[in-house]
Amino acid sequence: MKTGKLGVIGGMGPQATIQFYQRIVDRTEAQSDQEHLPMLLLNDTQMPDRTAALLLGETGPVRARLLSDAKMLEEWGATAIAVACNTAHAFLPEVEKELKIPIVNMVTEAAGQLKALGAKRVAVLATDGTIGLGLYHKALEGQGIEAVSPGAEVQRLVMDLIYGQIKKGGRGDPETFAAIDEEVRRLSCGHALLACTELSSYKDWHSLPAYYVDAMDALVDRCIRVCGYRIREKG
Repeated sequence: MKTGKLGVIGGMGPQATIQFYQRIVDRTEAQSDQEHLPMLLLNDTQMPDRTAALLLGETGPVRARLLSDAKMLEEWGATAIAVACNTAHAFLPEVEKELKIPIVNMVTEAAGQLKALGAKRVAVLATDGTIGLGLYHKALEGQGIEAVSPGAEVQRLVMDLIYGQIKKGGRGDPETFAAIDEEVRRLSCGHALLACTELSSYKDWHSLPAYYVDAMDALVDRCIRVCGYRIREKG
């Protein structure tokens, strides 16, 4: 009998959390309500901004709130925790030390997925906080993959797409993304990694080729397996 229950710390942002939940439903092998993965979803929209915390060195409030949320989900019966925000993963190693249950690591899972795809050189599209800390660069290099970032001008476009458009309720301007895509292709990468959940939302709203690998997909698949459920076969 399946006994896993997934706790989700969401709200970073709310739209990405909705799409994470939808992907869990879509990717779980189930024929009835009762065969789906039970989830405890905490949509903590009051979480301080993770990128600002990292850039300003004011990480304490974010870490404390993530720990409080994680402990709450643990008390409610979660057997594993997912955090639907890439930048928040900078804080998770310290948080996990205080828990009795595991946190599924999106960064590690995405790097492993790219390794399985045979990736050699990958462009990382993420927030300034994720890029500045080298979260994905370190994880990818650990898998023998070269990680590269867009130039400063294009990185500003990535941040505008995330903060100036999608976090404000928009669906992202295709012209903005086209300029990002042009830069990524110029970097001669075999793949580009969508390493921000707002970019995951963009992918759901706009058709993107398989060239763009989505970190959220790697997190979804691992969460389903960790909780003892099966992945639905694509067909």
